Amino acid sequence: MNWTADFPILAADENGNRLVYLDSAATTQHPMQVLNAVVDYYTKENANPHRGVYELAMRATDAHEGARHTVAQFFNAEDDEIVFTQNTTESLNLVAYSYGMNFLHEGDEIVISVAEHHSNMVPWQRVAKATGAKLVYMYPGENGRLTTEELDKKITPKTKVVAVAMVSNVLGLRAPVEEIVKRAHAVGAVVVLDCAQSAPHTPVDVKKLDVDFAACSAHKLYAPMGVGALYARAGLLEKMPPFMSGGDMIGAVHESGATWADGPRKFEAGTRNVGGEVGFAAAIDYMKGIGWEAMETHEHALLDRMLAGMRAMPWLTVYGEPVAEGRYGVVSFNVNDVHPHDVATILDAGGVAVRAGHHCAQPLMEFLGIGSCCRASVAIYNTPEDVDALLENLENVRKVMGL
Repeated sequence: MNWTADFPILAADENGNRLVYLDSAATTQHPMQVLNAVVDYYTKENANPHRGVYELAMRATDAHEGARHTVAQFFNAEDDEIVFTQNTTESLNLVAYSYGMNFLHEGDEIVISVAEHHSNMVPWQRVAKATGAKLVYMYPGENGRLTTEELDKKITPKTKVVAVAMVSNVLGLRAPVEEIVKRAHAVGAVVVLDCAQSAPHTPVDVKKLDVDFAACSAHKLYAPMGVGALYARAGLLEKMPPFMSGGDMIGAVHESGATWADGPRKFEAGTRNVGGEVGFAAAIDYMKGIGWEAMETHEHALLDRMLAGMRAMPWLTVYGEPVAEGRYGVVSFNVNDVHPHDVATILDAGGVAVRAGHHCAQPLMEFLGIGSCCRASVAIYNTPEDVDALLENLENVRKVMGL
C-alpha cells in the first residue's frame, strides 16, 4: 500500500527535487483526513468547552470529550485516565512535579536510562535535587539495548520511580518494558513510560504493559502540534495535586482557598486546544483505518531496506544494533569524519530531509562518544523510493567529501 497521496505536503518539491521527508521522529506530516477534521471543527463547532450552556459550546464540549474517549481507546485506558496536555514534555513534567515532588523523599531512588530524551531526564534531575532523592542511570549494552543484568543491578528496594522511553528517539530500539515493569512493581515503584517514539509505530496497551503513566505527543502521530496526552492510573491521579492552577480545573474557589475538579480535569487548567484534540482523534481514526499490522509491516520493510543499504557503506556508522528487528521508526548514523550538519546539508540539496544534532539526548551522545549524529526516521507515508533516495544521496556525500 502507498499512503503518500493522503499527505498534500509531500507533493511539494524541495530544492528542485521530490521531497523525501525522513524526519518524522521530530514531527509527522498530516493527512487530509486530519486537516479536514480540524477545519470542520473551527468552521462548525468552535467554542470554549465546559463554559457555556448554549448549543455551540455544548458541541465544543462534546468534541473535547469525544477526543478524550478516542485517545483512551487508543491506549486501552478509561476516559478518566487521560489528561490532555501540550505534548509529551508537558505530560512528563506533570508526572515529575505532581507525583515526584510530592511522593519522593531523601534516600529514594529514581531510575532512568542514559538514553532518555531530555524531557524524561531533566525533570527528574530537578525532582532529585528538590527532594533529596537519588537519580540512578541504566546504561545499554554494546548493541544499544538494556540488559536484564542492568535492570537487576539498578532497580532495587530503594527505587520509587522508573522512567524510561518505550522506544529511544536516537537508537530506535524498544526497551524491555515488560521486564522493567515486573521488577519495578515488585519493589513498589511506579513506571513512567515515554511513548513519544513508540505510539506512532506499535500498539501501546497500558493495561497489558501494566504501566502507571504513559505520555505521547499528537504531532508525532500525524496530528497537529500543541496537543499531547498523559495516561495515569485513576488511583494515582486522584491523590496527585494539580500541576497548574486556573480556570476549569477547580471545584469551587473562595477567598480562603479552592477545591479541585475530579479526574483529569484537575490537570487541565485554562482553555484547551480543542481543534488540536479533534485532529488528534482524527489521526488515531486514520491509523486505525490502516491497521497496526499493515503499518508495522510497511515500516519494518523500510528500515530493513535502509539498514541493508547502510551496511554496504563501510564509511558510515549506525548506532544501536543495525537490524530492523526490535527497531521502530529511527536509524541514527554518522558518515565517518564528516560533521552531521554537513551530511544533512548535502542530503537537503538532493531533496532528502533528515535531522542532525544531539536530538535532545546529550548524555547518550556522551555515552556513545560522539557529539551529534544524523537521524533518518520513517512513517507510513514513506516509500522504498524514499529509502533509495537517501542511500543514493549518501553516496553523493561520500563523493563530495572525498571518502
